[in-house]
Amino acid sequence: MYAVILAGGSGTRFWPKSRETRPKQLLSLSGSASLLRQTVDRIRPLVPHERILIVAGTALEDGVREALPELPSENLILEPVGRNTAPAIGLGALILRRRNPDAVMAVLPADHVVQKEAELLRVLQRAAEIVRDHPFLVTLGIQPTRAETGYGYIEQGALVEPGAYRVQCFTEKPDTRTAEAFLRTGRFSWNSGMFVWKASDILAAMQAHCPETHRDLQKIDGALGTQDEAQVLRQVYEEMPAESIDYAVMEKARDIVVIPVDLGWSDVGSWRALEEVLPQDAQGNTLRGQTVLRNTSNSIVVGEKRLIAAVGVNDLIVVETDDAVLVCHKDKAQEVRQVVELLRVRGLDQYL
Repeated sequence: MYAVILAGGSGTRFWPKSRETRPKQLLSLSGSASLLRQTVDRIRPLVPHERILIVAGTALEDGVREALPELPSENLILEPVGRNTAPAIGLGALILRRRNPDAVMAVLPADHVVQKEAELLRVLQRAAEIVRDHPFLVTLGIQPTRAETGYGYIEQGALVEPGAYRVQCFTEKPDTRTAEAFLRTGRFSWNSGMFVWKASDILAAMQAHCPETHRDLQKIDGALGTQDEAQVLRQVYEEMPAESIDYAVMEKARDIVVIPVDLGWSDVGSWRALEEVLPQDAQGNTLRGQTVLRNTSNSIVVGEKRLIAAVGVNDLIVVETDDAVLVCHKDKAQEVRQVVELLRVRGLDQYL
């Protein structure tokens, strides 16, 4: 098995800590190590570092190498521009197919939290066994714990292997009533963005279901290992459509299999998600850094160097860095990315 870790996200919902050269995956949000470091460490018992590839943007090269000094230089794949997950996964598959035509490829986001690490390794091994024997594309489905409207859902159909089901359909971010109905059936999982397949099989699926992207990947494949590689990669990438692997392949292909699993998982999608991965005090506050609170409850307070004091507030997010402070109601956590857009429009690039 090889692992391709997608580390190209911008993490704008974690501003002001997340910046262009140090986004969410390079931050220590749920422990002492960065989310990227945690992702690599949790799969190391199954996949040695020489078989781990990181896909990231060129602006993150120094940050990734600092976080993963043991990573072989050829295992850091730099995208000239971000084009969502389908091109990133396709590029990783091209490189793995050249190294090993029978390579089994686990695709993992760099910025998620998995508390049940042994269970993840077990499920990855099980998925690898399945794809070695069948041309399936396997996705890991998270057993839902609530009627969450911010995640995609996967409906399981017929059992094809012990613990693995053919995918009936994908539903993207349903409303509350629909999500509640999904939970009652017991047939739905959250879409985790974690996959296992043979590199050759995902490339074949891309040829069938997103032929334009596949044609672009073939141009890149012809230049890999030549003196023209960097130039061709940039030229082709700038013209490639930006598509997620879900939209480009998973929602269209037939041989899709889901393995439902409980991993103690969170995609840590916004500051509010820290409540899922960090402990709270007796008043329901989630705290990092030096804080003094009085009559304050259900708030998230994250300090860096300065003391943060809060009096008589509830349901707030307060984040302090060297050059910026965020104050936000918890219900508006998803809108922090709009602050980043405003900063860019106003030319305040020093805060990006």
